Amino acid sequence: MIAIFKKEIQSFFTSPIGYLVIGLFLVLNGLFLWVFKGPFNIFEYGFADMGQFFLLAPWVFLFLIPAITMKSFSEEKKMGTLELLFIKPISLRDLVLGKFLGTFILALISVLPTLLYVYTIWELGTTVGNLDMGMIIGSYFGLLFLIAGYTAIGLFASSLSENQIVAFILSMVISFLLFYGFDAIATLIPSGDMHLIVKKLGMKAHFDSIARGVIDTRDIVYFIGICAFFLFLTINQLKNQKR
Repeated sequence: MIAIFKKEIQSFFTSPIGYLVIGLFLVLNGLFLWVFKGPFNIFEYGFADMGQFFLLAPWVFLFLIPAITMKSFSEEKKMGTLELLFIKPISLRDLVLGKFLGTFILALISVLPTLLYVYTIWELGTTVGNLDMGMIIGSYFGLLFLIAGYTAIGLFASSLSENQIVAFILSMVISFLLFYGFDAIATLIPSGDMHLIVKKLGMKAHFDSIARGVIDTRDIVYFIGICAFFLFLTINQLKNQKR
């Protein structure tokens, strides 16, 4: 697993992909938060708060994570190197986990520079340091769990096709449906138990819950379950292709 993890990280940073993903994430967030006028602009928002960033970041990653993961297995299939990985003394579980961790770490690296936003808003407030750090820390945790979920979905989509564009679209659609789909369906149901149940099936509800600054074990179990489920599907898909 460590060897696959190192190979993934090296492949990201020996090609423009890693730098492009990190740069694109920071540029898009920077433009929407500080330059473009609109609902995400911090200056127009009028409060020293990171809420706008955590509203925007899940949507940016909805496109970026599939762009990173689309080549994970699709490229291996197209180049004919997947069969070589199958005959190496490494289990399919370790192969999938190595690729999962490589992508997750790349996304984590892209998030780290956004800590500069926290310092900037800390200084820009009418009262310096007037920030709800509990909510900010919770939101960062929520974002990491969300990235992990997107990554697991992306790997599964990549295992389904040797066409990277197909893998990208599949990953984006599944991630969108799990992030916002159930939330949208819940709006069609009158408030009540069923409304809450449907809403809780989606990732957005659990991300929002963690972002409030209260770490609930149910939210953590949900995201771990999403990751485990899609990684399990990926391993099974590779098993079928290995036969």
